[in-house]
Amino acid sequence: MYIGVDIGGTNVTAGLVSIDGNILFQKSCPTLPSRGWDTVIQDIINLIRDVIEESPEDEEVLGIGIGVPGMADKKTGNVVNCVNLGWSDVPLGKTLEKEFNRPTYIDNDASVAALAEFENGALRGTQNSILITLGTGIGGGFIINGKLYSGTNNIGSEIGHVLVGKNFYNCNCGKNGCFETFASATALIRYTRKLIEETNEYTDIRKYIGDELDKLDAKTIFDCAKAGDKLALSSVNRLVDYLVIGITNLINLLDPEVIALGGGLSKAGDYLLELINDRIYEKILFKDMPYSKIVIAEHGNDAGIIGSAMLCKHS
Repeated sequence: MYIGVDIGGTNVTAGLVSIDGNILFQKSCPTLPSRGWDTVIQDIINLIRDVIEESPEDEEVLGIGIGVPGMADKKTGNVVNCVNLGWSDVPLGKTLEKEFNRPTYIDNDASVAALAEFENGALRGTQNSILITLGTGIGGGFIINGKLYSGTNNIGSEIGHVLVGKNFYNCNCGKNGCFETFASATALIRYTRKLIEETNEYTDIRKYIGDELDKLDAKTIFDCAKAGDKLALSSVNRLVDYLVIGITNLINLLDPEVIALGGGLSKAGDYLLELINDRIYEKILFKDMPYSKIVIAEHGNDAGIIGSAMLCKHS
């Protein structure tokens, strides 16, 4: 069995995972990155110790895998850059390897989520497939020829920063037109807020948030769109239009068997899939050929733990 560690901006979770990708035990603690990376790493060490104590005596923990919300150097085990945590060139992998005397692997959180879906989720049985995480931003993980692909310098699959158009605000990366500024939860909220502020159009969204626009969230917008609210539908349709552009680009470029959608927006489920499937045929290049199946990812919040652990199996 393996240890999987999912490091998020809010919580760190470590789990004991079987070799076939099932979580046997997990434990979490707040990340609190303002305390400094060395303090957070000590918390991770304590979590791993607690998880190892829960492992059966006749089962050996074969390795530790870590998913981080940023760039990692798989060769050195360092976190190269992680904006949300304020980390730069942090020796996470080496520290854990030295502490536990077990091989330790590290990769981007979206990539490990793809590995989880590939192991026993929505991408299982595929040779070429993609996971797109639709949350605060947009992340991606590629499975190519049955293996996780992260690029030559481990900075590939940055789907969220593919340029798809000109937008009314710049991305956090400094560029204008990034995919995630059109098709993430943040993008949906910002555009809906813009419509509310700039128009006098009635919207049922007001029933939920009143005049407190800071309370606006993606679920409320989707719920109102499903109920037929005109303004909410405008926002959701804009998001889907750009999401289809991004998905189509990936289909035309890589021809994957399956594209799975994860992250918070994927909770819109069949409603979101129907909107996508109604439009994607118009955009694909080869209309007389089969094209990628679009599905909802299966592992939800557990993907980070499972996928991190599976780094030990697939590295």
